[in-house]
Amino acid sequence: MTDNEPRPRLTLTEIEALARDAHAAQTDKAGRPYAEHLRAVAEGVRARGGDEDQIAAAWLHDSVEDDALSGDWLREAALSARTKAIVLAVTKRPGEPPQAYATRVLATPGALLVKESDLAHNANPERLAALDDATRTRLTEKYRKMHELLGL
Repeated sequence: MTDNEPRPRLTLTEIEALARDAHAAQTDKAGRPYAEHLRAVAEGVRARGGDEDQIAAAWLHDSVEDDALSGDWLREAALSARTKAIVLAVTKRPGEPPQAYATRVLATPGALLVKESDLAHNANPERLAALDDATRTRLTEKYRKMHELLGL
């Protein structure tokens, strides 16, 4: 392969392994391994009819936001432009108003399905039940508002 030939894209298996490794030390708010959330979002995207680009983005959806992988890594990664765009669309930015975030998700083809799956797992009552009352109440309201902003 020469320098101007495209690199082969990462497979979903490689993306899953990379995401699991990048988030290996991370846990969710209930203390569960963060990879469980990534798996649930990817499975949710698949179950909702998502394509390979969206499933890849689901595995990576929190990687830049959580500093598990850098924005530079994402730009250079052997991923489709669409997968990269979806990951960037669902990456919250510091101080960003929820409306601006929702507008970006809605404007990016394929991103709404990934965010819908993310919200579905985050708002799962069994998952929320593991949290203290104040956190559960705060997050339930946050997820409700985002559902509304996204028209879900």
